[in-house]
Amino acid sequence: MHIAYFTNFYLPVVNGVVRSVQSFREALSAMGHNVFVFAQEDDYEDTEPFIFRYPSLHLPLGVDIPTAVPVSPFVDQLIPKLKLDVIHTHHPVLLGQTAATKARDYNLPLVFTFHTQYHEYTHYIPFPQEQVQEFLKSQVINWMREFMRKCQHIIIPSESMRSVLINEYGLVDKFTVIPTGIDITPYKKADGAAVRAQWNGNDDKIIISAGRLAEEKNWVTLLEAFAIAQKTLTNIRLVLLGDGPQAQALHRLAGELEITDRVTFVGKVPFEDIPNYLKAADLFAFASITETQGLVTLEAMAAGLPVVAVDASGTRDILEDGKQGFLTQNDANDLANGLIRLVENSSLLGKFKTAALRTSRSYDNTRLARKMLKVYEQAIIDKKNEQYVTVEDPSAIPLEEKAVA
Repeated sequence: MHIAYFTNFYLPVVNGVVRSVQSFREALSAMGHNVFVFAQEDDYEDTEPFIFRYPSLHLPLGVDIPTAVPVSPFVDQLIPKLKLDVIHTHHPVLLGQTAATKARDYNLPLVFTFHTQYHEYTHYIPFPQEQVQEFLKSQVINWMREFMRKCQHIIIPSESMRSVLINEYGLVDKFTVIPTGIDITPYKKADGAAVRAQWNGNDDKIIISAGRLAEEKNWVTLLEAFAIAQKTLTNIRLVLLGDGPQAQALHRLAGELEITDRVTFVGKVPFEDIPNYLKAADLFAFASITETQGLVTLEAMAAGLPVVAVDASGTRDILEDGKQGFLTQNDANDLANGLIRLVENSSLLGKFKTAALRTSRSYDNTRLARKMLKVYEQAIIDKKNEQYVTVEDPSAIPLEEKAVA
């Protein structure tokens, strides 16, 4: 099968979308399929075949990530020569719009993965009034409904997001829950000793977290929780992997909370080095409430880390409270209590570590890629029959129908 992936972000950018594209591409390629990636141009030399780049601009968005410009005469000439069977977009805007246009022009099925809770990102538009923000959120949801109606199938990364899309977006049919799988081999081989030595953490319990340093990831709650916990636990250190628009503000907050000497801001870490960083820690903490799957939490579990995280969409789909770690309320005190409970109980740390490893192994990327192939096969049939995703106003859908869906 010839499959085109359209994504606004790919290497050297490292985020959940990029990891998802990599994971499925790797598994599908190993099964003999050709996956062509269309992404943003960057100062990066591709080592993989079939990566095609659109021009990009660096926009002042608070983080140094190039933004794809969806215009490329080369790609326009290339697409018909690839003999594509399906187009799969990982974003609804920019290259996502290009994907929809190509699917229409070449009569190809369009599949879309709903990676992000887009309505939770309207705070980046500088209109702080609550009424304006609510209006913007509703407009984003309406726009997303229109985009999904262009598709033959929607991929949803978690059961939590399935509920959101049915109840808030009005998604009715032609959707499948397929989480992103992981290759656990790098985590088995990882060695965190050298990294841990950099933090002088031989006697400390290292609490690590990772992600884009941005408001929607709820870092303030995590820093506040750590500040509370370290009043009880004198042997803990917090390590944060990642960069983003909130970096300077979080540095200042660490100073205000008087925890600067116990918090390490690592910044961006190359994707291939992340397993070593995770392996260097003792447990993983996460406060984000906007995840669609919580892939970084799953990767931490693959490194054998117990987890203390806020009970939220995505995270709760892979973490069971009291089994691989603790789920807490979105509250600094409750999150701190979870950290204290786990750090103080070494036997529980060991028990949760074993369960975390076992859970991560159930997300085999080959098994999930086979499930994705079945979606592509059905999408091809649906396109031939001119069948598209149905999205309705959720207020018009009877509650019993939502429950069945």
